[in-house]
Amino acid sequence: MQDFDPLQPETFDSANAEYRELRSRCPVAHSDAWGGFWALMKHADVAAAASDSATFITSKQNVVPAVAFTGRRPPLHLDPPEHTPYRRALAPLLTERRVAKFEPVIREICVELLDAMAAKGGGDICEEFSARMPIRVFAHWMNLPPDQVASLAEVGRRYNIAVQSNDTEATKETSLLLYDMARALVAERKAAPLDPTEDATSALLATRVDGAPLPDEMIVGTIRQVLVVGIIAPTVLIGSISVHLSRDQALQAKLRADPSLVPAAIDEFLRLYTPYRGFARTATRDVTLHGRTIPAGEPIALVYASANRDEDVFEDPESFKLDRPNMKDSLHFGRGTHMCVGAALARLELVVALEQMLARLPTFELAGEIVPTRMPEIGALRVPLRFA
Repeated sequence: MQDFDPLQPETFDSANAEYRELRSRCPVAHSDAWGGFWALMKHADVAAAASDSATFITSKQNVVPAVAFTGRRPPLHLDPPEHTPYRRALAPLLTERRVAKFEPVIREICVELLDAMAAKGGGDICEEFSARMPIRVFAHWMNLPPDQVASLAEVGRRYNIAVQSNDTEATKETSLLLYDMARALVAERKAAPLDPTEDATSALLATRVDGAPLPDEMIVGTIRQVLVVGIIAPTVLIGSISVHLSRDQALQAKLRADPSLVPAAIDEFLRLYTPYRGFARTATRDVTLHGRTIPAGEPIALVYASANRDEDVFEDPESFKLDRPNMKDSLHFGRGTHMCVGAALARLELVVALEQMLARLPTFELAGEIVPTRMPEIGALRVPLRFA
């Protein structure tokens, strides 16, 4: 017997409606999909599991459905202390102060892509903007040359579609291509290192643990993880923001009239449309929550999207509110040892993206069917817009 079926057809709004019902009726839910898994729906349970890396580990399965066919990718696929050197190498390159220098580059990329959309009078904001912008920003952060940027953008787009379509063979194929790109980048940096305080690959190569370098294949896996982890979430979230602002023309007008509200709006959009529901852990022992026992060794999805709409934590959680007093309780970037290391860069991308959408595009509204993502993400994958 299962409590919900994530393989059923969904609309943009249906999953959140189902999660609202599950939070009340079945906060520790089970599904038979993908070999069977558990799902935590409540904020307190998700936060506790994310913060307890001894009881809830990522090294066995870190996402539902499992998509890691091609090897372990630090730091997300490792538990402490094994994951720590990888995260420690990347973290200094992703502080708020360090990523601020990318703001002009992000703005330039946004202007180029959005002006092309504006000239056409409309288009799919995901396909033509949000699926393209983050990968180009990441390429700058990774110090990739222009030809590699184009290759990464195309392979990353195909990987995204394969994962969202639950296309196992295409996911494997494109994941291996991403590994090839990561392996080539590591070889380049080995031959000609860059300043490790300015380059992620060089920082990983320079890292030592008890005097020994990190294993080459684990560095390749880390770069492979970095190449895609920042691609899918912004694509989906910007799509969801576009849906919301198309439906709420008064809010769209308010943000256009006062761009200083955009950073606070992004924080609330991150809560309301948290793009992940499939990040997973595996219990190292039997765990009992809300009267149900999760056996050791079974995968558990941390449904962040549900946690961030928990009525016990957020007043009127289904509504957009610019002035929430407890925004710090939002779990949109995770918690604990696997909290998003790229949070500052992601937030900067989103703020600049929304600022430029409102500045470069005329008033927009929906112009067709919204195509939703599938698990492990939640949100909009295709959002056709028309401009007034």
